[in-house]
Amino acid sequence: MAMVVQQHRESSSGSISKHLDAGKYVRYTAEQVEALERVYAECPKPSSLRRQQLIRECPILSNIEPKQIKVWFQNRRCREKQRKESTRLQSVNRKLTAMNKLLMEENDRLQKQVSQLVCENGYMRQQLHTWHDLCFRKMLMLSISVMECHFGNSEIRLLSIAEETLAEFLSKATGTAVDWVQMPGMKPGPGSVGIFAISQSCSGVAARACGLVSLEPSKIAEILKDRPSWFRDCRSLEVFTMFPAGNGGTIELLYTQTYAPTTLAPARDFWTLRYTTTLENGSLVVCERSLSGTGAGPNAAAASQFVRAEMLPSGYLIRPCEGGGSIIHIVDHLNLEAWSVPEVLRPLYESSKVVAQKTTIAALKYIRQIAQETSGEVVYGLGRQPAVLRTFSQRLSRGFNAINGFNDDGWSILDCDGAEDVVVAINSAKNLNASSNTLSVLGGVLCAKASMLIQVLLLL
Repeated sequence: MAMVVQQHRESSSGSISKHLDAGKYVRYTAEQVEALERVYAECPKPSSLRRQQLIRECPILSNIEPKQIKVWFQNRRCREKQRKESTRLQSVNRKLTAMNKLLMEENDRLQKQVSQLVCENGYMRQQLHTWHDLCFRKMLMLSISVMECHFGNSEIRLLSIAEETLAEFLSKATGTAVDWVQMPGMKPGPGSVGIFAISQSCSGVAARACGLVSLEPSKIAEILKDRPSWFRDCRSLEVFTMFPAGNGGTIELLYTQTYAPTTLAPARDFWTLRYTTTLENGSLVVCERSLSGTGAGPNAAAASQFVRAEMLPSGYLIRPCEGGGSIIHIVDHLNLEAWSVPEVLRPLYESSKVVAQKTTIAALKYIRQIAQETSGEVVYGLGRQPAVLRTFSQRLSRGFNAINGFNDDGWSILDCDGAEDVVVAINSAKNLNASSNTLSVLGGVLCAKASMLIQVLLLL
């Protein structure tokens, strides 16, 4: 019995020693590591035949067993996977940190709002003072004429309006001037684009967005100022005049035309003042508001097909982050003159959700897309060029919006029996065959359009 136990111990000890010898630690030389790294760059997971071929081709690896070569490649793949995971977690941590900062700021804003509601007497006095200021500003805006602006005789007045616009915009972007509520279905989180809110009760329709973008403030402002590049409903934006504000900022007078979402209502245009400046804390601000005058603008004849809408103080607050990138606050506050459209269409013009989806959220998503492409966070395969795709998308959108049929685009109405009937229009300026055949008859593009109300039943 003792001999059997002894033999069993010896056999067990021998098998353990053999296992330890087969899997013992191997110290690689620099030349061996370099040779293995070259193979890893070509094939991270070589087969058994490829590893044996490697030992035959590289004499410096002849003293290493094939099993050790396999273990080295396994460890190398694990280290690469850990490195990528570490990089991803660091990126997520930075985003969570920035999002936490935004949520803390939002919490501070809500606490200030609660304190303001508690102090009702002081709040009412402040409201009376604010309404007095608003009446004064309205009278001041009515006293400004377009000709005075054109000849530069009212730069002081425009600068005063610009400063007031800045103060009102900041009170909406970071303060309590508007009663903001979280937009339904847009919960903040690590994977969300940003924090979105809409107005609960205010004059006109308003929406606000806040998010983190990995671009410098000046680049963000440059992109957002080019509204036709990202706002699909923007037909044109023309800078009427521009002059320095004297404090490092600039003041611009803009005329903007937008498309109508339906053929049953005219399109909207805006005559606005845009003020760009830098705050003391380094934040960049681009704010904008409407000026008075229904016929104001560089193209009064074209404006006859539009209804003049009002842009209340809106814009962008862009704050640089310490580790790079920026935190951007976007506010869109509009009065789209809903009284001028049929009652059945007024929800399109009285909904803050519509403004948020079409303008505010679209702006933040566009900026984030540009930032991801610039940083290489998103890589497109198969030769896809995002800039080309965006240009193609804009052309498709403009082609569809041509159904508005503006006179200055060459459209003229042939037949129209009523607002609810089919409208037939022709654009003789777009003769597609003229360039290829000089003898072709005069032609153009024919457009027939009509709108109808379709009742949609939602099954929950």
